[in-house]
Amino acid sequence: QVSAALKEGHVTPTELCQRCLALIKSTKFLNAYITVVEETALKQAEESEKRYRTGQPLGVLDGIPIAVKDNFSTAGIETTCASEMLKGYIPPYSATVVQKLLDQGAVLLGKTNLDEFAMGSGSTDGVFGPVRNPWSYSRQYKEKSVPKSHPEDEDSNWVIAGGSSGGSAAAVSSFTCFAALGSDTGGSTRNPAAHCGVVGLKPTYGLISRHGLIPLVNSMDVPGILTRCVDDAAVVLGSLAGHDPKDSTTIQDNFKPFELPNLIDVSKLSIGIPKEYHAPGLSSEILALWSKAADLFKNAGANVIEVSLPHTHYSIVCYHVLCTAEVASNMARFDGLEYGHRSDMNKSTESMYAATRREGFNDVVRGRILSGNYFLLKQ
Repeated sequence: QVSAALKEGHVTPTELCQRCLALIKSTKFLNAYITVVEETALKQAEESEKRYRTGQPLGVLDGIPIAVKDNFSTAGIETTCASEMLKGYIPPYSATVVQKLLDQGAVLLGKTNLDEFAMGSGSTDGVFGPVRNPWSYSRQYKEKSVPKSHPEDEDSNWVIAGGSSGGSAAAVSSFTCFAALGSDTGGSTRNPAAHCGVVGLKPTYGLISRHGLIPLVNSMDVPGILTRCVDDAAVVLGSLAGHDPKDSTTIQDNFKPFELPNLIDVSKLSIGIPKEYHAPGLSSEILALWSKAADLFKNAGANVIEVSLPHTHYSIVCYHVLCTAEVASNMARFDGLEYGHRSDMNKSTESMYAATRREGFNDVVRGRILSGNYFLLKQ
């Protein structure tokens, strides 16, 4: 809709950018952004405006304000991973996905908050403080949860945005941007999307380039997409997908962008509900919503069947072994020598390494490094 409004001249890219920047300022309490690049964004919006004036927009994303999780490299813009370790680090290049969006005229507003090095599921563990869910400030939530007699509790009465891409989800949910990039290893885009009431997509591994995404778990990391509707997610996916010579894990085949049909015949779909997912600890509320979704498919004519995934029981354990082992390897590069934080401890190289990592990483990151090295040392 906003793309059509830009084409028809109902709003200019600069006006749109200014509105989003004003909203970022007025919703600063959400702590969704780490860095806002106001001057750069307005410059990009001006360039977009010139293209619209000459009738030569670069595509559907031209002039659309976007945000990017702060673990994607952005040329000339500080990239911190919400960690002391990378405070002040300015990459010399942009991640492939970021560059693709910029090449299509998208306007980058800033970098969003996250759990430190994307390790977490609440966006509460970053060095810049927690992200607050925009829905914490909705009338419905306040009426339901804040006792009328204790208005002073309101400031502390907020709920998490989910993680680790909580800043991106909160940014989209609070209308400060129209799409945002997250990253997803074990749910880090889908989890905050669910918490913030937006669409979160983890594309198939290899469909989108990981080049420039600061790695957590190379064998599972995928750039994620957060938007307010499914059609928008499809548009962004179509813009980002495809082979990248800088990432050998991307698909080799040519990717053909697609459009979602307005009407989908779900009677041709067969949908499996894994019985093992009805696990101990699943809340009654989630089970009810899950059943409701299954019923919607069933009533629309889809074939909904129960299936068995017998190894589900081992999945979390398996994930944690792989995750922590790769984290231990990936975090080894942050040693205080080449870039990022360096401790003043100068007794020896070893003591400088140790002090740098103690000061630069939080407890969550250090815990995963220790676990990973433990697993890697086991036969």
